Amino acid sequence: MANSTTNAALIAGSIALAISGASTLQTAEAAAKEKCYGISLAGQNDCAAGPGTTCAGTSTVDYQGNAWTLVPAGDCLKYGAEDQVAEFELPEDRVGSLEQLDRDLPTS
Repeated sequence: MANSTTNAALIAGSIALAISGASTLQTAEAAAKEKCYGISLAGQNDCAAGPGTTCAGTSTVDYQGNAWTLVPAGDCLKYGAEDQVAEFELPEDRVGSLEQLDRDLPTS
């Protein structure tokens, strides 16, 4: 009887450890992302940012300045954020930003 109780405890502990490890991995993945404003095409933003967006996929203008897309941490700089040289070019000298932009906003 003690042996089956020990086995059950070991199994339960293993499951708890696996679940906590998965949770830690998800948290680490989320921490490894950043919001990059002004890089999404219409309907391809990740969530709300301001007027004209309510949640994922609701931006109505390409490169809408108040709509963001999650990118790997550091990648927004590749869109020219913070005056960096852009690796990924956006049309008409647009750049991504770590903060909302006042450009390409939908008209009311």
